[in-house]
Amino acid sequence: MLLVRNCDSLFICICVSFTVYYIKRARHHRWRCSEVTFWCIDEHLCNQWICTLKELLDLQTSRPKRLLVYINPHSGKSQGEKIYKQKVAPLFSLASISTDVIVTEHANHAKDNLLEIHLEKYDGVVCVGGDGMFSEVIHGLIGRSQKDSGIDQNNPKAQLVQCCLRIGIIPAGSTDCICYATVGINDPVTSALHIIVGDNQPLDVCSVHRNNTFLKYCVSLLGYGFYGDVLKDSEQKRWMGPARYDFSGFKTFLSHHYYEGTVSFLPVAQTVGSPRDKKPCRTGCRICKKSKLQLEKNQQKMEKEIKREWKVIRGKFLAINAVNISCACPRSPKGLSPAAHLADGSADLILVRKCSRLNFLRYLLRHTNQHDQFDFSFVEVYRIKKFCFTSKHFDDGDNDDQGMRKKHFGRFCRDHPACCCLLPSSTWNCDGETLDCSTIEVKVHCQLIKLFARGIEKNYKSESPYKQLT
Repeated sequence: MLLVRNCDSLFICICVSFTVYYIKRARHHRWRCSEVTFWCIDEHLCNQWICTLKELLDLQTSRPKRLLVYINPHSGKSQGEKIYKQKVAPLFSLASISTDVIVTEHANHAKDNLLEIHLEKYDGVVCVGGDGMFSEVIHGLIGRSQKDSGIDQNNPKAQLVQCCLRIGIIPAGSTDCICYATVGINDPVTSALHIIVGDNQPLDVCSVHRNNTFLKYCVSLLGYGFYGDVLKDSEQKRWMGPARYDFSGFKTFLSHHYYEGTVSFLPVAQTVGSPRDKKPCRTGCRICKKSKLQLEKNQQKMEKEIKREWKVIRGKFLAINAVNISCACPRSPKGLSPAAHLADGSADLILVRKCSRLNFLRYLLRHTNQHDQFDFSFVEVYRIKKFCFTSKHFDDGDNDDQGMRKKHFGRFCRDHPACCCLLPSSTWNCDGETLDCSTIEVKVHCQLIKLFARGIEKNYKSESPYKQLT
């Protein structure tokens, strides 16, 4: 109702209104929900506007209407349920998105559920938690897709089928590097809005095998040596919360263990770019758009050339890291490989050879600033399609023998100067999960999954607000 005063008369004008909610860009890649209220002089006109706007929204088929949501109540600071109920659920309700919510009760709850549940009624799967929760979801979805298509995951040469459902990530973990690298910020509201508007970002996935047996899928980091040792040590200190990574990292740095082995890899074609070309992957990346078509077109040719293209490197390494994405996070804004692409069908293989503690510290510090972390004589980086690693001391891949991992006290050696010397074998850090084997075979699967994201936007401050009716 509006009151209008004109001279000595008072007119009462009865009006109706409707509110349009839209997305507005904020600083540092954040998105926020804003609103505008429109007033109409009569109810009929108001209803016409509402019906027209709803019809326009219905034409946007990329927007999800029903979602399956998994919440890990123990991720990060155990705020998953609170974050979803207070920040995400109201936005989904506003956008008329129906949800089925499952709070996970044990490890692999989401994975096991996805392997059995009927997925046909859903437009996507949302995980509320950290990178570990996301890993559970992709293992469930990828495994389900291969199961339904009759593909054997234990075959390292198998061409896996792409998952049909998109995955949304609501960050509530300790690092959330996958969300950071695909959206640009770890913010639950921003991620929820990307889900609501139906963004679509394909993502490469690595499969990890040993002796023709499937082990894990990896999306961010597959690390041996330093990052494997940090994870292994931190698993025994979960009571410390996120601080355990700092403690274990410092402890592992002081131990300065290095490992001897052989790395064999299949490099990509030069047209895919270089890890050092300083061309980061951004929204609408042309390299990623071309990669899927090129992969399918040249698949037979690549398989024929596979034997003569493999390269072999032997040596002593402080760290062997393979990354599908930049692995950027708030502590390392550029990540382990700043120019890594999200969906180009390749991974960046980073080899850190034996060096002094001081030089290794310099290398680690480069990840926190704008300097080139590959600009060291002891660091090598390659863009690859596949790679294998064999430890010198565990060529048979049997790293699970506890008898071989006994500690030898009172012994000092040049390779392992600590007072407690382990046999020279590390653990693989696969997206924050340990793999207790040394010898592995890794293959990159181009655009195997899709996210409710659009990659990190370039020059987003200069763009006009991205408006979507909700």
